[in-house]
Parts: sequence; C-alpha cells; structure tokens
Amino acid sequence: MKIYAPWEKAFKKVSTPFEHFIHAQTTTGKILMFMTVLALILANTPLTENYEHFFHTKIDFSIGSWKLSHSLHHWINDGLMAVFFFIIGLEIKREILVGELSNIKVAILPILAAIGGMVFPALIYLGINANEPSAIGWGVPMATDIAFAISVLVLLGKRVSSALVTFLVALAIVDDLGAVLVIAIFYTDQINMLPLGLSGITFLMLIVLNRFGIHAILPYFIVGIFLWVFVLESGVHATIAGVIAAIAVPSKPKRTSLDLSKDTKKLLDDYDKHPVSKNHTLNEDQKVILDNIQHRIDSVRSPATRLEQKLHLPVALIVIPLFALANAGIAIDFNSIGTVIIEPISMGIIFGLILGKIIGIFGVSWLVIKLKIAKLPDQSSMSQIFGVALLGGIGFTMSIFIADLAFLGSAEYIFQAKVGVLTASLLAGLSGFLWLKYIAKKPI
Repeated sequence: MKIYAPWEKAFKKVSTPFEHFIHAQTTTGKILMFMTVLALILANTPLTENYEHFFHTKIDFSIGSWKLSHSLHHWINDGLMAVFFFIIGLEIKREILVGELSNIKVAILPILAAIGGMVFPALIYLGINANEPSAIGWGVPMATDIAFAISVLVLLGKRVSSALVTFLVALAIVDDLGAVLVIAIFYTDQINMLPLGLSGITFLMLIVLNRFGIHAILPYFIVGIFLWVFVLESGVHATIAGVIAAIAVPSKPKRTSLDLSKDTKKLLDDYDKHPVSKNHTLNEDQKVILDNIQHRIDSVRSPATRLEQKLHLPVALIVIPLFALANAGIAIDFNSIGTVIIEPISMGIIFGLILGKIIGIFGVSWLVIKLKIAKLPDQSSMSQIFGVALLGGIGFTMSIFIADLAFLGSAEYIFQAKVGVLTASLLAGLSGFLWLKYIAKKPI
C-alpha cells in the first residue's frame, strides 16, 4: 500500500470543472486576505517609503521609436490585470454557453438579483454624492468580489447548499460583466481612433483564427498581445482587451469524446505490446504513444477550457495578490479615520455596498420569487439569500480597480474610496458569515 503525503492526496482527487473553479476562487480569497493585511502593514510602518518607491519604479519597453514607459503599479493594473479580466471573460462565456446562465429558467434569479445589486448601490452612492465632483465614483460600490464572497461560503461548509454557492457564482459573474461594461463605457476619458481601429482589426483576426478551426493557443496569445497594446493606446482601459480576447477563443473541442475513446484504446493496445523494463523506465516508443494520448486528451478539451484551468492558478497566486499588495496599502491616521469615513465618498461606498446590495440582491430576489418569475435555489431559504446579499457587499478587487479609474489624479478621493471599500468589505464579510452561520437556517 502506497502512502501519500496530504498534498498528494489532494492532487489525486478528480474534480469537476465547477469544483475546480470554486477551489481556485477560495485559494484566491485566502491569499487576497493575507496580501491585503501585508499591504496595510507595509503602508503603516517605517517601510512605507520603500513600499511606495517599489511600486513607482519605472519599467520601459521599446521597439525602435515606439516606447511604453509606466510604473510597476501601472503595469500591474493595466497589464497583469488584463489576464484577470481574460479569466473573467472565459468564465462569463462558459456560464452563458454551458453553465448556470445557459438555462434562462435557472439563470433568471441570479441575473435579476445581480442587476438589482448593481443599480441600487449606484443610486445610493449618487444620492449621497449628488451635485459633487465625487459623483463620478458611482461605479465603485456596484462590484462584488467573487473570490472573497465564495471563500466565506466555503468556510460555512455544509451549512449552505451547493445550489446556494452556484447562485452566488452566477450572480457574481453577471456582476463582473456589468463592471466590465461600466469600465468600458463610463470610465474611458479620451478615444484615439487609429489604435481603436487597429484593435478592431486584431479582434477580427482572432475571430478568423477561431472560424478556421485553429485550436493552438500560441496564435491567440500573439494576436492578443497586439490587441492589448492597441486597446491601451486607444484610451479604452487596457484590461478590456482581456475580455474581448476571451470572446474569440474557441469553446468547442477539436475532436469528440467518442473519437478520444477509439483512438486511446488503439494507442493503449500499442503501449501494452512493449515489455515493461526492470526499472520501469519508458522506451522511446512508449513516450511517443503517451504524448499522442495526451495530445488527443487535449483535443477534446476546448482552448477556452484549457486556458481557464491553466490560468486560474497563476492569476490566484500572482496577479490578484500583486494587485492587492499594490493597491490595498493605505496609510491610516487613526486620529482622523473617523473624519475620513464620514466623507461623502466613503459613506456612499459603505452604504452602497452594504445597504444597496441588501436592497438590490435580497429585495429583488424576494420580489421575483413572490411574483413566481423565479424560484429559490434548491435546499435554500430567503434568510440564506439575505446572507448572500450581505456577502455581495464584499467589493474589494473590482471596487478598488474602478475607484482608481474614477478618481484618477485625485489621491485624496482614491484614499477615501479605499477606506470605504475596505470598511464595507470587512463589515459585509463578517456580518454575512455570522448571519449564515448562526441565524439563517438551511431547509430540512
């Protein structure tokens, strides 16, 4: 009997794509929490100067007379975060094609709840910041951080049903789509038509690759880099290139599962014809056969599926943690924090993310269920939907991202927005967890 280390057992478990997705989001949430605390520590210790200097380090790329020169902070927010948005694009596409959003009868509840969860926070923020320059930040409290929210649900274990987790995932993905549209339409200052036209041409090139049945990932990567550069130069936020590229990546496999079964059986028969060596090493013919089997396995998984699974780990371990480290570090003056929290921006975000999400998610869900437009997720209760609405107020990643765009050039406004986002996210996460653990009951 072979003895496995604990991490080896985890790798031996076969997970469904949805379980893989949940695991990736939970991992992201845990790392996000750690990096947020680390950023706050660095920003409030004697290391703060080194912390700020590090992320303001300039990094240049040039080809001939063409040059891109930005700070490390800018490269993270515009460059690495494009990969994060690419993952979001793939997730949205998967959910629409084969996931919870593919069946309108199942999808109608999270779709309407997500719309309510975006509209009401924005209205509350606008109400508090009416006729002020800060009103431009109405998009900040619209977003829900899927990684943090799912992490809290996973911590609750069997107290919540899998259907409730699926409801939150679908809701958060619709929320992400809304955030992407808001960024593209409302937080783009100036459009340069030539780069925008070139980005359109590169997108058409990606579509052509798809239509011609190209399933190799490298061509999409190369054209995608050009798409990102052109979108960056156009004035539209560069991360939108990630979502656009995801649309063009093929979602259909090259071969059917039946072809895989037939081909693999033949290859395995050939493999078995070779004698087993004493030290269990493979000969060259066996290596070729195994490579062919792997190639055929890859051919029944679409490029979109392969990319989503391969990129989740680096995004969870590198992209999102770096974003949190670069953006969550705010110097807190405890003597004035009370004054900052009651500023219109902070109050608008706090009330938007907490009260707005409750009204939007829970209120809309209650209404459409009462009107019999939709039904409750299996083994769930309205009390649990209220808990999910509280968790919807965790806005962290996307909210901070939108705040940087909305208040570009105003360090004071960005500071107030980050205080509001962190305060609301902490309150929403704790209250949602406590509500679902001690108050909300799972139907018997």
